Order: sequence, then structure tokens, then C-alpha cells
Amino acid sequence: DIAQKVADWQIQNYTGKYGDLNWVNATFYLGLSRWDATAEKDCQDSRYFEWLQQLGERNEWQVGKRMYHADDICISQTYLELYKETKNKEMLGPTLERMEWVMKNPPQGTFELDYKTMSNLEHWTWCDALFMAPPAYFKMAAITGDRRLTKFAHKEFMATYDFLFDKDENLFYRDFRYLDKKEANGKKIFWGRGNGWVLGGLAEILEALPQTDRHYSFYQELFCNMARRISELQSEDGFWRASLLDPEAYPTPETSSTGFFVYGLAYGINKGILSEEEFMPIVIKGWNALISAVEESGKLGYVQPIGADPRKVTSEMTEVYGPGAFLLAGSEIYRMAE
Repeated sequence: DIAQKVADWQIQNYTGKYGDLNWVNATFYLGLSRWDATAEKDCQDSRYFEWLQQLGERNEWQVGKRMYHADDICISQTYLELYKETKNKEMLGPTLERMEWVMKNPPQGTFELDYKTMSNLEHWTWCDALFMAPPAYFKMAAITGDRRLTKFAHKEFMATYDFLFDKDENLFYRDFRYLDKKEANGKKIFWGRGNGWVLGGLAEILEALPQTDRHYSFYQELFCNMARRISELQSEDGFWRASLLDPEAYPTPETSSTGFFVYGLAYGINKGILSEEEFMPIVIKGWNALISAVEESGKLGYVQPIGADPRKVTSEMTEVYGPGAFLLAGSEIYRMAE
């Protein structure tokens, strides 16, 4: 009931102000498509599927304009989810063409230069990108059987991992600008939603990769290491804060990171990757916290606006990706309930 209320509110308040193909909206589409596939079949209600189908058709299943930018292929994940239901190859065409072009014209930018230089965003040089792009490649590889897609995605993922992952904290810096910065308490800056993007992206990758794939063990180990660390950083009220290591600097709840973390941890339990005994209490506390942030109308509050680092959050703030993360989490909670 609560997931349906959140989904309905976001659809009713969908403006497309960022453009249908933008990552902000694409995250919601993915959550909605997963919720539809998980729960709506039991309800004999196809309205969410139809809403997404109409969105894809009016955009002719296109992706964003920037050829390399990870954000502009995020919407492909929804197309691939819908393809599972329909086997309509038209849904795959533009995404496959984009991936083929990128693999034939590999990224040339660096990881460290000013982000105002667009070529430096050709690689997945910010941790959010690990949710936006690599799952799409791994999912397409699962559909087509094309190992080149897996090879490319893993190579690019590893470049980001080697550059931004802190092995002492088992967390990701958002991008090169934060490698040497500190919070007010002297701790390193690890952004809540940034690491939420990564854990959610890892769940998507693990679902797409066969367990026999030679890269599977790497992604599973990384997922488990992050899950344990993230679990240690949950606040007493069940939420995670915008700054993972300095929660007092931003004391209000933050629901987009909490949504992604609950999704990832619940997925790990359902998949048998994480211990139910160890992680279930964390998931339950996190899910109840998320529910408490939903207004009677279905609006999800305490969503940090678009950004790249921890910032102030208020109960009135919401953004389209927040309900997307909420629905991904809700889908896994629903599977647990079944």
C-alpha cells in the first residue's frame, strides 16, 4: 500500500522538467518498473507498465544525447526491464547502438581534471555513475550474450573503483575533488547518496551477472564489504544521514540514501548473499524509517536535492529519484513478505 501511494503521488506530480530521458527521472522509472514486475502482477494492475510503455514509445526508446556520459544511458535500464516482459526488440535498438558506438570509440578523458572539461566525463569518473551506466551494459550482455559488453563495463568499473574506493573505510569518494577534503569533525567526506548509488548499482550488476561469470566474485565481495560498513553507519532512528562519517553536521534524515541502502541490503538478504540474522534488523529499521517520511498524500520527504556532496535536507524536500529508490527498496521488502 505504501509503495503504491508513493508511486501514484510521483506519477501525478511528474513534470518531466529535466526531460524524459534524464537520470533524475530514469531512476524513478527503474524503481517503478521493478515495483510493477514484483508486486503489481499480484494486484492484476498494469497501469504502471502502461505508463512506462507510453513513455518509451513517445521517446522512441532513445537514450540521452551525450554519447559517453553515464547519466544519459541510465534510462536504458528501464527499457531492459520492460523488454523482459515484452521481448520487443525495438526497446533495445537505440541502447545497443549507443553501446556499440562507445565500445568502438573508447573514452579518452582523464579522472582528475576540471569537470568543466566535458571529455573528463567520458569515463565513469564519479561514484554515482556506477549506478547509471554499468548495470545497463551487464543487463544488455545478459540479454544478447555479447561478452564484449561485460568486458567493457568491467574495465571501466575497475578504473573508477581503483580511483575512488577507500579500502580502509569500504566506501567511495564522490569524485576526485573530495579525496583530500574533510568534514567539520575531521573525518573523510563520504556522501550518503553517492554510496547509495554504488550499493544499488552493485545489486543491479549482481542480478544481471551469472554467478559463473569470472567477475561475479569481485562484485559480490565489494557488495558485502560495503554492506557491512554501511550497516555500521545507520543512525538510531533507522535513517542514514547525508554525511556518513559526520552525521551531526547534517542531523536531519536523508531518504534517498536510506532508500538505496535498504534496497541493497534487502536484495542481499533475498539473494542469500547477506546473513538474514545480521542484516534483517537493519533493513526493518531502515524500512520503517522510510515509511515515516511518507506524507499522507504519498509525497516522500527529506530527499536531498541534486548535488555531489552532503548538504542540508528538510522534510519538504523531494526529488524524483527519491521515490525511485523507495520503490526499489519496497520491491525487495515485498519479496521478503511473500
